[in-house]
Amino acid sequence: MKGHPDDMQGNMKPLYRCIECNEESTELYRDYRHGVLKITICKSCQKPVDKYIEYDPVIILINAMLCKVQAYRHILFNTAINIHGKLCIFCLLCEAYTRWRQLPGASNQTGPEDIIRYAKEWDFYKQFGIAALEQAAFLTGIFIVLFLARPKTLKSHSQLAFLLKALLLSSYGKLLLIPAVIWEHDYTPLCLRLITLFVLTSNTQAIRVTLDVSRALSLVAIACGLVLENALSSVQWTV
Repeated sequence: MKGHPDDMQGNMKPLYRCIECNEESTELYRDYRHGVLKITICKSCQKPVDKYIEYDPVIILINAMLCKVQAYRHILFNTAINIHGKLCIFCLLCEAYTRWRQLPGASNQTGPEDIIRYAKEWDFYKQFGIAALEQAAFLTGIFIVLFLARPKTLKSHSQLAFLLKALLLSSYGKLLLIPAVIWEHDYTPLCLRLITLFVLTSNTQAIRVTLDVSRALSLVAIACGLVLENALSSVQWTV
C-alpha cells in the first residue's frame, strides 16, 4: 500500500495519519500472511488508525459527501489519489458549460450554420477561461489568508502543493452542475446555489483537515477567496 508522497524521505517508512486523532503512524495494517490482516491501533487514541481501508469506496464517498473529518483524512493522508489535476479541468468544463447554457440566446440562435457553430464554440472557450481565472482568484484569496495567519504551516512548497491538491479534490461537487443544467426545471437556480454551498463546505473541511486549523480560520479563508472571486467576476469581460 502506498503512502502520501510528501511524507516519504529517503528510505524512511511512509507516514500515515490516524483518522480519529490525526496522529502519525508508520502503517495502516499488518499482514500476517495467508490473507490475515490486522488493522493497526493508534498509540494515541487506541482506535484503529484507518477503519476505511476495509470499507467499500462507495461508503467512503458517502462519508466524504457528509463532510466527515475521518473520511477526508483517509482520502488525503492515507491514499495515493492523484486525479486532482484532471478533476480540476473537468470541473472547469462543467462550470463553463453551465455558464454557456445561461448565456442569452445560447441555444436558440438562428442564422448560417457555420457562423452559429463557431460563435457558440468561442463563447464556450471564453466561459472556460473566465471560470479558470475566477478559480485562480478564489484559491489565491485562500492562500493569502492562511499564509498570513499561519506562515509556519505553509513554509514549504510541498505543503502548498498538498493544500492545493486538497482544495481541488474537495471541489468534486461541481460535477453535479451538469445534471442540474441538463435536466432543467423551475428549481434549477436553487440547485445551483445548493451545489455552490456544498462545494464551499467541502473546501472548508479540506482546509481544516489538511492544516489542522480551526473552523473559524477556514471560513475566513473561504470568505476571502469568495471576495477576490466576486471582485474578478464583477469585471465586464469583453473580448
